[in-house]
Formats: sequence, C-alpha cells, structure tokens
Amino acid sequence: MLATRRPLSDGRWHFQHGPIDIVLQLVGDASACHDALQRTWQRFESVLPELVSELPLLRQPIANVQKHSFQGEVARSMWQVTHDMAWATADGFVTPMAAVAGSVAQTLLPCLAQDGVQKAYVNNGGDMALHLQENQHWRIGVVSDLQKALQADLSMDLISDGQFVIDHSMPVRGVATSGWRGRSFSLGIADSVTVLAATAAQADVAATLIANAVNLDHPAIVRRPANSLRDDTDLGVRMVTVEVPTLSIDRVQAALQLGLDCAHAMQARGQVFAAFVCCQGQMAVAQPLECLV
Repeated sequence: MLATRRPLSDGRWHFQHGPIDIVLQLVGDASACHDALQRTWQRFESVLPELVSELPLLRQPIANVQKHSFQGEVARSMWQVTHDMAWATADGFVTPMAAVAGSVAQTLLPCLAQDGVQKAYVNNGGDMALHLQENQHWRIGVVSDLQKALQADLSMDLISDGQFVIDHSMPVRGVATSGWRGRSFSLGIADSVTVLAATAAQADVAATLIANAVNLDHPAIVRRPANSLRDDTDLGVRMVTVEVPTLSIDRVQAALQLGLDCAHAMQARGQVFAAFVCCQGQMAVAQPLECLV
C-alpha cells in the first residue's frame, strides 16, 4: 500500500495512505509553499507505518499503558492528549485512538509552517490543524448533518449551520468534529460536536468526549456493541449509537445540556476554547465563541 498525492482543481492537495485521507492548502510565497509541500509529503509517507507498528498499544485503554511505551511522535501525542482528558469520561475509559485523526494532522503542520507560508491547514477527515501568520485568518463552516445537506441539493454549495473565523490572535489552531453520524463510533446522540482548541489533537479528543456526553436513555435509541460492527474497534463491547429516533424538544435539550456541561468543564481547565453542539436541529454553544458569525 503506497501513499498517493494529487493536486485538486482549486489549489488544494489530496494526500491518501490507507485510511488516512487528507486535504491541505497553503497560501504564501510560491517557492516557500512548494518546499513546505515537499516536506509535508515526506513526513506523510512515514506516518501510517509508524502508527501500524504501535496499533495494539494504541487500542488499549489509557490506564493500561504509559507514554514511554510508545516510540513514535504521533503515538506519544495521542497518548498524552487522551491521558490529559480522561477525567471527562464517565468511567475513565478512553484509548489513544480517540486522538488519531487530530494527532496526524497536528504532526504534519510544522512541515507546512515554514517562513513564507502565510497560512495553511491540514484537514484529516474533518479534524483540522491550522497555521496562521500575523493578520491571517481561516473561515470555517459547520454542517451538523453532512448527508442530509448533500441530499438536499447536490448542485449547490453546502449550506452551513454556522460559520466562525479563526484569526492569528486567537488561541486556536485546532478544529475537530464528532458525533454518532460520523465515520467513528459515538456513545452519545449528538449529530455533531465541533470543538475549537489550541491543537488539533486536543480538539479531536474533546469533540469525541463531548459528543459521548450528549446522551440520554430512551428505549427507541438503538445501540450495538462496537465490536459487532467493526472487528478492529478499540471500543470492544461498549454500546455505540446506530440509530436515534425523533425525540421531544425537552429530551434533546436535556441531552445538549450534558454536552455543554462537559464542554464548560473542559473550558475551565483550559483544554477547549469553544464548542458548537448540534442535535436534531437544536444547537448550543459553549462560550467563548467571539468568532461566531
């Protein structure tokens, strides 16, 4: 399995290596951007083999392994950020895999952040690491239900549920989204939780744990053991959400409040800048989110 790359029509690049699927963009001096892109590609080619070599440990609960057990930069980053946020789980269970997408994006970012590159991002399946020089910004849209948005009108641009601007002065360089409708399993019922944090790795874990917290007991919510849906899951027999019926407004608001409580606790610890929580058309924001427009 070889890594591949190709330019996209709008100046972005697509890198893929097995399950790692990245879109990135650079803005700045042409020569600097070319050199930064080459550095990023060279680093990208080595990421998947590093992760595969440590995969059995990365799928272990954080309490069962120590940081020194890992050899690679990405694996150590995954362990550290999940270890720091394990307090936010109901029973302390979380594995380093909760940070994999954000940590991969994060490890590529220094290769892009070269002199002459004014701004850049690495988007790893929706988990983004951002580079911004002074006076630069990125505008990012939030779509709570991507499948529904695409089905609404494939001929039109996506209509976002909200947008925010991240500029150089803000303590945010990572954005991540999680939810039961996403590509990863969730214990909760949030359609999406988008988190802004200092790094992509932090945002990735925080989005996962806040999405898990948006939850309630209801007989019509369908859950299945994670390992009955995917053999290689790190969640084992834990019950993950596979179907959520239409719920009353009161129930949705109660579930959203649990997610907000988790986000606010993370904010109090300095681990999250802001969170945007969506469930069945209802939305809630964990302030501060001065960039919401």
